Amino acid sequence: MKLIIAIIQPHKLEEVKEELTKNEIFRLTVSDVQGYGQQKGKTEVFRGHEYQVNLLRKVRLEIAVNDEFVKPTVDAILKSAKTGEGKIGDGKIMILPLEEVIRIRTGERGKTAI
Repeated sequence: MKLIIAIIQPHKLEEVKEELTKNEIFRLTVSDVQGYGQQKGKTEVFRGHEYQVNLLRKVRLEIAVNDEFVKPTVDAILKSAKTGEGKIGDGKIMILPLEEVIRIRTGERGKTAI
């Protein structure tokens, strides 16, 4: 079992969800997050004044999958989250081992709980 964490551009969320659904991956958690990376922020203008925005808005996906779903999940995210602009800021995918998963409603554990 693995926990896949993906940080993506907010406008790519619907595309990523559609691609995951095509690959029979239906369970995910979505959070709005802010972060700072290689992009180093951006400059915006508000009421004629220019200011620097250091923390950029992103979306964090958390998807717990059984081992056989790791590759299809990662492939779906890679395919749909890339902007194609060749610029930094498309995001990251991190894969962590899951020691245990427990479904609260039934008490099921392990692969069946996912």
